[in-house]
Amino acid sequence: MRFEVTTLDGAVLVHPEPMRDDRGSFMRTFCVNEFRAHGLETEFPQHSVSHSLRKGTVRGMHFQRAPHGEVKLVRCLGGSIWDVIVDLRPESSTFRKSAGFELSGENGLQLYIPKGFAHGFQTLRDDTRVNYLISEFYAPAAASGVRYNDPAFRIDWPLPITTIAEKDLLWPDFAA
Repeated sequence: MRFEVTTLDGAVLVHPEPMRDDRGSFMRTFCVNEFRAHGLETEFPQHSVSHSLRKGTVRGMHFQRAPHGEVKLVRCLGGSIWDVIVDLRPESSTFRKSAGFELSGENGLQLYIPKGFAHGFQTLRDDTRVNYLISEFYAPAAASGVRYNDPAFRIDWPLPITTIAEKDLLWPDFAA
């Protein structure tokens, strides 16, 4: 695996390195030793998969408030997404900045998202599946979010939005 530092402090793109032969390919997507060597979280007690039917679907921007903040390792299993993160850590040099990355079943990229980030994505194709490794158990009382189009973050979604949850439309403007 190759670990690529992104423009947002602590966020990392993980490039699995598939081994190919006449049968197809095999790739390691997680290794405790390699993640630990890069100073990354290695405990992920919760694993989840989302399935979105329609291209243009937006899920997010979600996070859990402290002390239930989550590290996430996100990978697109099939289809393609524009994966977006926003740094909500006031002490960070990249506070209120956002970044987007294309993750797909074909490119195999994974996005490592530190605690203190909001996360969401837009599907770029119909029938898209996304896998999450999550460092904390879901705590409903700590669940929160920021609006996908909040002007504080200037997120540039690549497609018109076709589907979004009502709760994601109703998050208030971000106040630092």
